[in-house]
Amino acid sequence: MLKSIFAHKNLMFGGTIVVLVVLMAIAAPLLAPFDPVFDADLMNSEMPPGGEFLFGTDTNGRDVLSRVIHGARISLSVGLVTQILNTIIGVSLGLVAGYMGRFWDDLIMGLTNIMLSIPVIVFALAIMAALGPGLINLFIALGLTNWAYTCRITRAQVLSDKKKDYVKAAKSLGYSRASIMFTQIMPNILGPVLVIATLGSAEAILLEAALSFLGLGAQPPTPSWGGMLSSARDLLFVAPWLSIFPGIAIFVTVLGFNMLGDGLRDLLDPKSVGATKLGGVR
Repeated sequence: MLKSIFAHKNLMFGGTIVVLVVLMAIAAPLLAPFDPVFDADLMNSEMPPGGEFLFGTDTNGRDVLSRVIHGARISLSVGLVTQILNTIIGVSLGLVAGYMGRFWDDLIMGLTNIMLSIPVIVFALAIMAALGPGLINLFIALGLTNWAYTCRITRAQVLSDKKKDYVKAAKSLGYSRASIMFTQIMPNILGPVLVIATLGSAEAILLEAALSFLGLGAQPPTPSWGGMLSSARDLLFVAPWLSIFPGIAIFVTVLGFNMLGDGLRDLLDPKSVGATKLGGVR
């Protein structure tokens, strides 16, 4: 198993990035040289990178490095929590649609098609407009808008698995429909769901940055990468480091999740695993 994992460079590289970003977020109070909110000194306003302030300072004299480090907490929490909500909704609806069929399949697939026809950012903006800006409302908006792909993937897997012998055996033993769906079928379809969830986390981080850039996410002075980009847009040529470093943080984190998702897809693909064992080139 470990040999297969090491054979997939995307999985190793992306996983390393994700682990490092997660560790940075967890250890933010220890890693950040200054408090990202309260250590403000207008005498040090807009200082370029170097010396005491490795990433420079913002217009309020706050250390950009400390704010980037603490901003990882917002981006990762939004990305992971909202994707967990989306996965729960998508998997539950996909299981019901694929296993129950008929009316439930038509209803859920109709709703899924509606969700897929509306861009996620537009739907999230509509929810935020109704609920107002704020981090909690951002969790709600993103957690209810991006489950359609997970639902369709789950349904397709259930349609394939529900005719297999282990499902027939569970029926013959008197298992209920809910028990068959959630204790028998679901553990066998977690591979594709895990890949979709990993790639969805990257999209959620980008959406959080976009909504925070528009002023609908975490509110100042709370550090978030999208919020830092928003406050730096008028200073792009005066203090470019204010947008460069949070932009790099978003880029590297999203790249890591995407590479991790691609690596997991290759690892969980039976053809890919077989090719790796045989030493073949894909």
